[in-house]
Amino acid sequence: MTAAETPQHPRVAEVAQLLRAAGAAGEVRVLPDSARTAAAAAAGLGVEVGAIANSLVFDVGGEPLLVLTSGAHRVDEALVADLLGVPAITRATPEFVRRHTGQAIGGVAPIGHPAPIGTLVDVELARHRQVWAAAGHPHTVFPTSYDELLRLTEGTPAEVGLGPAERTQPTAEAGAR
Repeated sequence: MTAAETPQHPRVAEVAQLLRAAGAAGEVRVLPDSARTAAAAAAGLGVEVGAIANSLVFDVGGEPLLVLTSGAHRVDEALVADLLGVPAITRATPEFVRRHTGQAIGGVAPIGHPAPIGTLVDVELARHRQVWAAAGHPHTVFPTSYDELLRLTEGTPAEVGLGPAERTQPTAEAGAR
């Protein structure tokens, strides 16, 4: 599929319609190159990688969990499992993702799934005035805000892992050297 054909993709059209119906401010944008990763999306948009809302689907005992995390953040699966009060969460297989979202990995939008999916929205995204989320296809994204993502997904704000400040901050031992 070419970028020119992407706007006609049924998932992208559905996401665009849902965004309009929800009163979302941004419109779907087609990127010339695939944005399957946060780094690729950030490069294509000319924004910080932290402003990209990665859509990661996890398997929680057979049920899907969508974690919208900052592209500058890694999800700490043990932390999220503790937050949810479950023994463990695991990264979903591509088949599991498609079955529960109707979309392929690399283009999973935060909305437009066949049935509602429990969603955690990384508080790290609140650092950015504008964030970008996938729009149903690896070549499409839409601009939004942290608050709008919470509203659109009926998600729960959560710390889902270490942010850039925590990863780069020296420990007391390292600082004493």
